Amino acid sequence: MLKIKSNHSVFYKRSTAGIILLVVYVDDIVITGNDTRGISSLKSFIHTQFHTKDLGVLKYFMGVEVTQSKQGIFLSQRKYVIDMLTETGKLGEKPCSTPMSPNVHLTKDGEPFEDPERYCRLVGKLNYLTVTRPDIAFSVSVVSQFMSSPTIHHWAALEKILCYLKGATGRCIVYADHGHTHIECFSDADWAGSKVDRRSTLGYCIFVGGNLVSWKSKKQNVVS
Repeated sequence: MLKIKSNHSVFYKRSTAGIILLVVYVDDIVITGNDTRGISSLKSFIHTQFHTKDLGVLKYFMGVEVTQSKQGIFLSQRKYVIDMLTETGKLGEKPCSTPMSPNVHLTKDGEPFEDPERYCRLVGKLNYLTVTRPDIAFSVSVVSQFMSSPTIHHWAALEKILCYLKGATGRCIVYADHGHTHIECFSDADWAGSKVDRRSTLGYCIFVGGNLVSWKSKKQNVVS
């Protein structure tokens, strides 16, 4: 099998029957593709080299829940969200409709938050949640900019994201066959939206065959 240059944890093999993809993370392995016989052969070979256990159809991998149906493949982190809300004591909070108030512009000014380590841990967990939740990518990008010295206003913004998640714990990404392989890209910027350094925050998303495959929200490195 060949290693994908952009991701050293992903390997692939093409054959006349199709393609096989293998994803490795520490001691967890996911094998997929449309070469059924090749997949069976690969699993048998791996079993001769290592002590492995075949768990069958993929249902859970690194905090991501996978559900398959006639409508497509659903990826979510519902349990991850509920565990995070429980840990932070926000499971009983009143949900809100947006992850960030549109008129709020965070700055470095304000009373320091009493537990910066707690702030950083929560931001880290929210960053991982963006694996299946592009709807919080922008708000998480904003609160990530103040990890070195968070204030009570920054913590309030984090709580706002948690309240939003409370009302949308099971939101997921769906991958289905839309009958085409068109590539579509969308991007936008908030045009010097940061009140700290006047830099813009860029956001983009890429669709292949009508399915969302890549997205990001990031403050630009320069003022333009």
